[in-house]
Amino acid sequence: MRSPPSKSQIKNSTSGSGSSTAGSNVKGPLNLFFSQKSNEKRKGIDLDSCRKSLRERALDAFTRWMYDAGLPFNCVNYTDSFGEFIVAVGQYGPGMKPPTYHEVRVPCLKKEVEKTDKIIEEQKAQWKIYGCSIMMDKWTAKNGKMVINVLVNSPRGSVFLESYDASDSSTNSNKMFNLSEKTILKVGPENVVQVVTDNTSENKKVGNMLKGVFPNICWTPCAAHCINLMFGEIFKLAPYSRGEQVSKAIVVEHDEEIHKTKKLVKPAKTRFVTSILTLHSFYLQKQNTLFLSTEWSESIYTKEALGKEVARFIIGPYFWNDTVQALKVGNPLVIVLRLVDGEKKSPTEYIYEAMDRDKEAIEKPFDHDRRKYERVFEIIDKRWDDQLHQPLHAAGHILNRELFYTNNENKTLDLKVWKGYHACVAKLLPDEAMQDKIGQ
Repeated sequence: MRSPPSKSQIKNSTSGSGSSTAGSNVKGPLNLFFSQKSNEKRKGIDLDSCRKSLRERALDAFTRWMYDAGLPFNCVNYTDSFGEFIVAVGQYGPGMKPPTYHEVRVPCLKKEVEKTDKIIEEQKAQWKIYGCSIMMDKWTAKNGKMVINVLVNSPRGSVFLESYDASDSSTNSNKMFNLSEKTILKVGPENVVQVVTDNTSENKKVGNMLKGVFPNICWTPCAAHCINLMFGEIFKLAPYSRGEQVSKAIVVEHDEEIHKTKKLVKPAKTRFVTSILTLHSFYLQKQNTLFLSTEWSESIYTKEALGKEVARFIIGPYFWNDTVQALKVGNPLVIVLRLVDGEKKSPTEYIYEAMDRDKEAIEKPFDHDRRKYERVFEIIDKRWDDQLHQPLHAAGHILNRELFYTNNENKTLDLKVWKGYHACVAKLLPDEAMQDKIGQ
């Protein structure tokens, strides 16, 4: 009878066998849950060099496909989803088959739609608790069509709802009202706090019509659009108009040779902000006036009519003074525009305070000589009283603890703000008992 094999014999037998698992690259179920890690260097192999070569090969293949498909360069900036894709392919390993036309068109698309619907349902739950704002963003597509994107915003964030081709209805207040009413009914009138649109005349009419049908919903004109309209009117006045015209000409003109080293042009979301930031950049470079340099005299722009006109104006006696005047008015307005067009703070809670500080910032460099900025204030006040002075903004100011206690101590809360606050409470909460409870 044979004796049992020893441990050494079992070990040698196992290591010497042709086991398919030892040193194998075969993927198994566990690879779904663990990333590959191969940081150990093998003798005689430069792993860093290998990884670099493999990455270059992968980049070449990916970018070739990207150029073939006509994808824009910024598609790689969608780092969250793109990064997930790269990790998933790496975890699968060699031999992964590319997705088919049917897969991306039917099952994969269906999954993403279901995920998106789930996100929207989660948002809708928040609308019922906290209320929401309907935002109607109107813009012109490259083909000339007028498109309105409808978004819904709540404390949870913004979600795209739908878009409409409004080419034949954007200037018709009745059609725009029907669109707004349809959207409100879809979201639920009881969930909607306000409808935000731009400040065009037809939308003002829509706002008045909405008040009649939905008395508990506010119509609020877009604050950013309103500030831009202020810019537009102010920069029609002398001396602000002259500096803005030169800035506009420089921005429009081909700028590779004029300001590539100084970065004089500062692109922004709107034309007027771009003009102000560009003028500010010019002012900072005042001592290095490019139009007196050899580089300028040898450039092609000295032979063009617009180039000659811009150079003559900047070298002239009035440009820098006009620039300073424009910056005194424009810089404070840019700060307000960044607030209402940004996402760091809620504009509704800060717009009152921002406009007060804006006017103070304009007064100071003019030494509080009202004659120098009176026409500017008339434009600001007209737009503010007609469009931005909304009950919802007043309520936001009163309910903002950061500002309320400071203003209350300084006794700077005027009667208009309190009236706006009470008007907002009465509008949003028709129950008088609830109004009294809030007042207490």
